[in-house]
Amino acid sequence: MLKNLIYFSYCDIGEPWQLNLQEPATPIAEGMFFFHNYLMFFLISIGVFVFWMLYSAFITNSKVSSSFSHSSILEIVWTIIPALILIFIAVPSFTLLYSLDEFSDPSITIKIVGHQWYWSYEYSDYFLQIEECTRLNFDAYMINTNDLGLGMFRLLEVDNRLLLPIKTNIRLLVTSSDVIHSWTIPSFGIKVDAIPGRLSQASLFIKREGLYYGQCSEICGINHGFMPIVVKGVNSRLFKSWFALKAI
Repeated sequence: MLKNLIYFSYCDIGEPWQLNLQEPATPIAEGMFFFHNYLMFFLISIGVFVFWMLYSAFITNSKVSSSFSHSSILEIVWTIIPALILIFIAVPSFTLLYSLDEFSDPSITIKIVGHQWYWSYEYSDYFLQIEECTRLNFDAYMINTNDLGLGMFRLLEVDNRLLLPIKTNIRLLVTSSDVIHSWTIPSFGIKVDAIPGRLSQASLFIKREGLYYGQCSEICGINHGFMPIVVKGVNSRLFKSWFALKAI
């Protein structure tokens, strides 16, 4: 029981009837979730204020509004206040937008290719003093329901998880071999379209260890719902040991 509890506690996955967003695992996701809550504050405040004015006018049945014709002060107020609100929204919005385009010098580059209907991964430039083999590539297929083990999630488990080190600058190169796919993990705040003939780029910096689940988010055919994504974030020492064993 304790083993299962520990397993589930480190899984970033959607829950039944979940209303809130998943816990962020990257700085990008933290910025997105903060901006979401920041924007919801303005939306809720404006909505409450507008409905309060409508309700007040309805219950009082005031006839003042029918004879109200002009007010320069009112026009100035309802022009300046929305403009100020838009400024308060635009500043963090542009800050987040430009931060998404920033790419630090990556330590690892992962090439991701979407297929009908599975993902393939390649560690293309990670060198570990291995002269014979410095590249590692594999395919990740969804595990059938009949083959699931204890604690595995239906329609979300794969036979080969993508292992990535935490607190490391990672570059993702995403493309497709056939139709448009989309490599998406909610906890990372990443949704990168895999387009045939085009190489899309994204940066990733995982802040904590754990299992992160995602799915293809672009309708790509009859088995679109059967190409999940699983990323396992581990510390650098464990990642180096794993890579050395796999690459030899």
